[in-house]
Amino acid sequence: MSTTPYVMTQAQARELLAHLDVPQILRKLFLDLAAGQAVQPPQQLVVFPQGAGDFINYLGVLAEEQVYGVKTSPYIVREQGPLVTAWTLLMSMQTGQPLLLCDAAELTTARTAATTAVAVDALAPHTARRLAVIGSGAVARAHVQYVKGLRDWQAISLYSPGLKTKSAQELAAITDLDPRLHIAESLEVALHDADVVMLCTSSAKAVLDPQTLGKPALITSISTNAPRAHEVLPQSLNGMDVFCDYRQTSPGSAGEMLIAGEQHGWQASRIVGDLPELLSEHVARPDYQRHVFFRSIGLGLEDVALANALYKLHQH
Repeated sequence: MSTTPYVMTQAQARELLAHLDVPQILRKLFLDLAAGQAVQPPQQLVVFPQGAGDFINYLGVLAEEQVYGVKTSPYIVREQGPLVTAWTLLMSMQTGQPLLLCDAAELTTARTAATTAVAVDALAPHTARRLAVIGSGAVARAHVQYVKGLRDWQAISLYSPGLKTKSAQELAAITDLDPRLHIAESLEVALHDADVVMLCTSSAKAVLDPQTLGKPALITSISTNAPRAHEVLPQSLNGMDVFCDYRQTSPGSAGEMLIAGEQHGWQASRIVGDLPELLSEHVARPDYQRHVFFRSIGLGLEDVALANALYKLHQH
């Protein structure tokens, strides 16, 4: 007997996600990876013919939960600008039947920001007081939401070149996130004296040269669908303690790691640790003799874990 999966819209996913402790779900997932209870294959990139775009498949297996899944995210080239969507299919390892087909836009935003939050909690100095956020879209706002309670922040500075085009209502949605948050008029002002810098942009090329920072800081960076996208200068990896979400897969997908390897003599073996190692305490916290860089590429397992949590919530 085949079953039809429950189809969950973006609006339904957004509503249910508000009831989940997303960072805690991801923390459990990385501990499962460390314990051999989860499988995270590399991303699968498939290019469309004639330069029409591509799609990335993000796969993952959660043995304890008896589910596996795949998120598929196309990047469709169009005259009016590229179209990016994402859908996650959750499958039962017991029946072999599909359980859930979920619009993954909200999942992607939540898991991207929550992964950074898990990393900030594991890596940032306990004395960190100044947080800088570069970016102002939904992903940047989710970053602030998940990280604002992790340290005793005295100031949260946010800068984005796109702020000039935002309406008063959109600006209010940003400043209302936390009373300590203020919008900086330039990148330099936002970065001044920062202990933690969260890069939350969709830029395909570097938005930060870590050498411009006045003191050793934690710099976090995320991915976008553009080929070889990176938010820091690739050559800067040689001068930083580098961490990532999962060392088996990140170096093969992260733009600055690929470029640093090809052009600047950097090697993936220099990654100090990943989240499974950090959370299971197989790797020590950094000593901040120099900048610490955390790179996440987004793992299929994160999407699978959130889809599974949404499915359980919907079932109840």
